[in-house]
Amino acid sequence: MSANPGPAEGPISRTNGRHPFTTLSTSDVYVGNVLALRSDEVAMPGGGRSRREVVEHPGAVAVVALDEWDRVVLVHQYRYPLGRRLWELPAGLLDVRGESPRHTAQRELAEEVGLAARDWSVLVDVAASPGFTDQAERVYLARGLSEVARPEPVADEEADLVVDRVPLDRAIESVFAGEIVNAPAVSGLLAARAVRDGHVRPRSGDAEWADRPTRFAARSEG
Repeated sequence: MSANPGPAEGPISRTNGRHPFTTLSTSDVYVGNVLALRSDEVAMPGGGRSRREVVEHPGAVAVVALDEWDRVVLVHQYRYPLGRRLWELPAGLLDVRGESPRHTAQRELAEEVGLAARDWSVLVDVAASPGFTDQAERVYLARGLSEVARPEPVADEEADLVVDRVPLDRAIESVFAGEIVNAPAVSGLLAARAVRDGHVRPRSGDAEWADRPTRFAARSEG
């Protein structure tokens, strides 16, 4: 029996795929307030062409705000496409021009739940469904919490927002029970437990984000 090789060092190995998938033509199908749908003709391996429909998204951030009693801040919010309320992390779109993702996370934490944090780090970057959208979220870990003034929500789903603090282990149980299904919440909570238990170290709060969406934001800038 061979010996256990132990943990691998360095990044996961890459394959030898080299085709550039050049965009031959592009056209807009729909452009809305928070997304756009475009249709691209793409050069495929072997000389063929294929049509790719892409949903452009501004990107978003979410925050695992963990207090000194190991409780995580969750919000219960109605999500119209699913037709029900979901337990999620405080989160928001990257829809302010020139604002860094970390600053967006700080602003959303204050606006949604009335909190600030002393320490910020990056837990995970999540590509929601890369087969058809560039939507991606960055999930932060926020520690050293303190209360700040929270603007009174007056419109849309946020006017019906419920905020609670849940022990992190209970939140993890809710993930595996299918009670928490929001993708940034699922990945962020699992990552936060891995950090808390000393299995991994989070990245800097200003770490590079290679897959941050830019196409939708560029529309308003052009």
